[in-house]
Amino acid sequence: MGRSGGSGGRSSGGSGGGSRSSGGRSGGFGSSHRSGGGGSWGSFGSSGGSSGSRLFGSGTRMSSGGTPGGGNHDGGSGGPVGCGCGFIIILLIVLILVLIIGAFVASVITGPAEVTKSTINRQPLPAGSVNETEYYRDELGWIKNQTKMEEGLKYFYQKTGVQPYVVIIDNINGSYHPTESELDSYANALYDQLFTDEAHLLFVFYEYNDFYMDRYVAGTQAKTVIDREAADILLDYIDRNYYDSNLTDEEFFSNAFRDAADRIMTVTRSPWIAAMTTIGIVFAVVILAILLFVWWRHAKKQKNLEDKRTAEILSTPLEKFDDVEIEDLAKKYQDNPSDQDKN
Repeated sequence: MGRSGGSGGRSSGGSGGGSRSSGGRSGGFGSSHRSGGGGSWGSFGSSGGSSGSRLFGSGTRMSSGGTPGGGNHDGGSGGPVGCGCGFIIILLIVLILVLIIGAFVASVITGPAEVTKSTINRQPLPAGSVNETEYYRDELGWIKNQTKMEEGLKYFYQKTGVQPYVVIIDNINGSYHPTESELDSYANALYDQLFTDEAHLLFVFYEYNDFYMDRYVAGTQAKTVIDREAADILLDYIDRNYYDSNLTDEEFFSNAFRDAADRIMTVTRSPWIAAMTTIGIVFAVVILAILLFVWWRHAKKQKNLEDKRTAEILSTPLEKFDDVEIEDLAKKYQDNPSDQDKN
């Protein structure tokens, strides 16, 4: 089997199917196959929707990564008098926290291509909406592990209440070069042939000669959960996983539906909220550490002064005290007869 990659146009909308919703994407690159060896980069196919389309320019998939960095660590003598190792510890804590914040913010900014955010709080279809069927039909012999393939599809069903059904083909009614309009008509007609309810999500994946198209049809009930935004989320995961050569064909589909289900049914939290929360906590910890250090240094300084004063008093001969001081000391002992009795 082979799967070609590509970032093509997104065909929104779709004809037919009563009040159902449909849409899809298409693309392809040169002679590159997902499971086979890489080929040369070529032009990617055009796309158009049966009821309006949005065309996106081609692009390449770039794997994110970072070059290892290092810093010079200068050894030095001890800090100022009174700071000691405490200052060094505080400085190390601050540096570590700064590095953590920097790494977190960098991961937010330079992360992989973003999947469509989920902005709607969706509820799954009620139990009994679906007349459960099989989960896929593979006409190309891609799927070798049925359990793995169905794992993500069943998870999607459990989370959304909408049962998905994947069809893998390389031609439409004998035509190996169908238009998107023909694929759309094929998908809508196939929905009526396969299902007796309006709670299914039909996903048709076509690939032939280094070019692919996909088309989804959501039943009348299903589209209350799988709206346009939810469908875009699924298509985003399909596109993302398509380029991952580490995935088997079963994992390609299964993981896409699993990840899409989680995102569709949860309102996406902005990563910047988490970033700002983390930064706030870090600054609070730093401020607390600095306050504790200042308190510790002041307490230590006071103790050192008291110890020094005590040592000076104990080491001073009585002859150096004036008469008043000697009388005060004598009176002190006279006022404590119990001390004399003990002696």
